[in-house]
Amino acid sequence: MATTTIQVSRETRDHLATLAAERGITLGQLVQQLAEREPTKDQIAERLRADRDHARALMGVDMSDEEFDEAPDILGNIYRIAAQKVRAARGEAA
Repeated sequence: MATTTIQVSRETRDHLATLAAERGITLGQLVQQLAEREPTKDQIAERLRADRDHARALMGVDMSDEEFDEAPDILGNIYRIAAQKVRAARGEAA
């Protein structure tokens, strides 16, 4: 693996070195872990797409992205829709 150098203040370097030592890892490993925890905008968009696709599949409802975006309480709406589907499957009144 190729490596590179980054420039930070001494205070930042010392802080990161202390964190790495406390965790028993190298400074490079710490920076890598920190970078992996912070998704890029593209990664966030992909996770959102995957989550919406998963919700659609679980609910059996084809909600558009606009409906997801406009929903004031999407999680509440998902629970409501799912409960309606369960009641319908059981033959219960809505």
